[in-house]
Amino acid sequence: MDRLRHEGLGMTSQRTRNRLIQRLREEGISNEEVLNVMASTPRHLFLDEALAIRAYEDTALPIGYGQTISQPYIVARMTELLLSRAKSLHSVLEVGTGSGYQTAILSRLVEQLYSVERVEPLLEKARKCLTELGHHNVEYKLSNGGFGWPEKGPYDAILAAAAPAVVPDELKQQLAPDGVLVIPVGSEHQYLTMVTRRQDSDQFDVEKLEAVRFVPLLSGVVR
Repeated sequence: MDRLRHEGLGMTSQRTRNRLIQRLREEGISNEEVLNVMASTPRHLFLDEALAIRAYEDTALPIGYGQTISQPYIVARMTELLLSRAKSLHSVLEVGTGSGYQTAILSRLVEQLYSVERVEPLLEKARKCLTELGHHNVEYKLSNGGFGWPEKGPYDAILAAAAPAVVPDELKQQLAPDGVLVIPVGSEHQYLTMVTRRQDSDQFDVEKLEAVRFVPLLSGVVR
């Protein structure tokens, strides 16, 4: 990938990225590993050119097909939660590849990442961008995200970037013992939720965290 395009200019420059990272610190993100990865990840490359100048605003932005690239604070918060709660990050599932931005952050912090997406054009665009950026520890699947990717499980951690009305049992069952699922849950009112599978048990601890707003987790595949 062209170095100038990667590094950006003006509103996509490293200086602008650094201002975003400072805002994330002020909003309570404290994991330096997460912040460093986000500081070096070119979010503008995961957006259409017309929106690239807004890439380092702390806001969600449209990527087509009724989907969005998540707000940087939410990306940082969910990633920080996984790193702080999961006992291992050997095998991780992402539900909702979307633009590929969250995928890029996770792939720098986990050993092996599996990512599922239901909208084929988004998946192919994300795969191309991530490959050009050198993210080679990711496997992709076009699939109904609520069902996860059971063939590759169990997972030490699962992160979902779309909100079901209730936590899908299929995702809970794909957690390894002590595995952690971070997912927005709810219809009219959504809350970031953490589900932890107890060691050697089919019991789950559920913790409701802060209010959030995500696109709904939909069924079916879009080609």
